[in-house]
Amino acid sequence: MDIVMTIAGSDSSGGAGIQADLKTFQELGVFGTSAITALTAQNTLGVEGIFPTSSVFVKQQIDSVMKDLPVKTVKTGMLFSAEIIEVVAESLKDKDIRLVVDPVMIAKGGASLLQLDAVEALKNKLLPLATVLTPNIPEAEVISGITIGTPTDIKKAADIILDMGVSCVVMKGGHLEGEAAIDRVYFRDGTTFSMQTKRIETRQTHGTGCTFSSAIAAFLGQGLNLREVIIEAKKFVQLAIQNPLNIGHGHGPTNHFSYKIAQGVCEVKIVESN
Repeated sequence: MDIVMTIAGSDSSGGAGIQADLKTFQELGVFGTSAITALTAQNTLGVEGIFPTSSVFVKQQIDSVMKDLPVKTVKTGMLFSAEIIEVVAESLKDKDIRLVVDPVMIAKGGASLLQLDAVEALKNKLLPLATVLTPNIPEAEVISGITIGTPTDIKKAADIILDMGVSCVVMKGGHLEGEAAIDRVYFRDGTTFSMQTKRIETRQTHGTGCTFSSAIAAFLGQGLNLREVIIEAKKFVQLAIQNPLNIGHGHGPTNHFSYKIAQGVCEVKIVESN
């Protein structure tokens, strides 16, 4: 049994965070474990409260799981504070695992999920350990320190982030305008490709970032090569958006059941570049 771990916050409405990660793991046939960094009171309309876990207890959760179970891949989501980021990095730095970092900063409803002083800890402590980083455009702007408005800006930001030690950056393009949603993938060796899918006008997008990054973690845990992992994870999240559950009165959750029902069939256009 392939075992993976999510280190993230709890979403009481079930669409994002730990809940979305574990649903994704289950759908993709890996055994999910977790360390919870914060409890949130939220629904599809927004975050109403955040209760962070102590950094000491976050570390205890991680260490407790890893001294017993052979975790292959770890995915991080909402880490909230510099103290939590530092203990996560400390817990993982000597482990033989692959790390997927989803740099969760802002909730769909606009609530801040990462304290300002935590950005430097993220860049200096966690990113050098990361196999894959999956920022959206606003997150990439914060991490790289530059404004992004064009494909040239995206490439420049990706290069800055790769220099921080990340092995691969998936620059998610959902925040940029255009008929297609284009995610650009950059590797440390200089190779790159993009994934294009039809843009879907919908409010049923709560938890898309969590779902995408946890799908990457699940496929990595099964031993797929990194390029194949990223493409298949894109199919998973695209199908989850295409087939909405229509739950709630705000930004509804994606449909984690959709990949199995559709048997993973999804049109993703791959464009190679060097």
